[in-house]
Amino acid sequence: MVGAFKPNCSATAIGSMPNVDAGEALDVVLKYLPDIPVWPQLPKRSFLENMYVQYSEGFPGVVLDHENERIYVDCSKSLDDQLEQLYQAHIDNDIDKYPLTGDYAAGFDKLINDGVSSPVAVKGQVIGPISWGLAVTDQNRRSIIYDDVLSDAVAKHLKLKAAWQERELRKLSGNTVFFLDEPYLSSLGSAFVSISNEKVKEMIDEALSGLSGLKGIHCCGVTDWSLLLSTTIDILSFDAYNYSQSLSLYPEDLKAFLSRGGIIAWGIVPTTEDALEQETPESLLTRLDEAFLLLTEKGIAKEDLIESCLITPSCGLASIPKEAAYTALKLTSGVSYLLKKRYNK
Repeated sequence: MVGAFKPNCSATAIGSMPNVDAGEALDVVLKYLPDIPVWPQLPKRSFLENMYVQYSEGFPGVVLDHENERIYVDCSKSLDDQLEQLYQAHIDNDIDKYPLTGDYAAGFDKLINDGVSSPVAVKGQVIGPISWGLAVTDQNRRSIIYDDVLSDAVAKHLKLKAAWQERELRKLSGNTVFFLDEPYLSSLGSAFVSISNEKVKEMIDEALSGLSGLKGIHCCGVTDWSLLLSTTIDILSFDAYNYSQSLSLYPEDLKAFLSRGGIIAWGIVPTTEDALEQETPESLLTRLDEAFLLLTEKGIAKEDLIESCLITPSCGLASIPKEAAYTALKLTSGVSYLLKKRYNK
C-alpha cells in the first residue's frame, strides 16, 4: 500500500449493471464515476456474465450448462492434466493463460478498448474464492470448497484471473482498485457453511496475492469484520446503508486497519427502487454522518475516516431497472461531491 493514492471521498461502484449493451453501460459509468470508473458487469446480457460463470473460463473440469443456467465441476473424470496446467501457470506467473475474454466480460473489453480520460484510478473486480467455492458444486452438487485440492485450485485460478485483469487496467491508469466480491461471507458461521477462519483467510490472501494496486473485499451482508480486517486487504467495502452499525462492533480491529493505511468503501447508496426514490445526496450524507459518529464515539478519528473514505452503492445494480441504477450512480456521485466540498478534498 506504500505510495498508493488516497481516495479522499471519491466515488466508484461495485460493478454490475442492468444493461445488455456494454457501450451504454460504460457511458453511464463514465458520466457519474469519472475519477474511479469501474468496468460494468452485465449478467442480463449473457449467462456467461453471471458472476459465478464470468471467471470460470479455464478452470479444471468446469461445465457450463446453458440450458439450465448451471455451472459445475465434473470430477467424474481425471482432472490431473488440467490441474497440472493451472499449477504450472501459477508457479510461472503465466497470467496470459487465464484472461478475461470478451464473451465473458463485454464491459471490460469496452473499457479497455475505448479508454477513459485521465482517471485518478480504475476499478476491477473478480468473484471471491469463498463465494465461488461455495456456489460452484461438483456433479453431485457438493460445493467444491470442501474438496481440498479444488479449493486450493480455486484460489490460484482467481489469483491469475485477477492479476491478468489488473495488468490490463494499468494500461488506463497507474492506480488500480480491485475488489473480491464475496456475498457468501455473510453465511460464515451458519449451520449451512463449515469453513475455518484459517481457510477463509488463506484463500482470500492467495486470490489477492498477485495484485500490486489497492485490493479489497466487498460483502453486502453482515459478517465477522474482524476476520476480513486481519487479511491482506487494503479496502473493506460493505453495505453501510443497511448495516453501518455492524462495523462499529469492531473498533480495535478497525483502528489497526486504518493505522496501516486501510480504506473503507461506504456503500451508503441503497440499491432498491423504493429506497432510491426516497433519498437525496443530502439525506444520504446525513446517514453517513450518523455512521461516522458510531465510530468516532469509539475513539476513531474523524479525519482518518474522511481520508480513507470511498463512496459506493451498497451492492451491485444488475437486479434493478436501468433508470434506478442510473439514479444510484447519480446519488453516489452526489454524496462524494458533498463530502469533497465539505472537507476540501
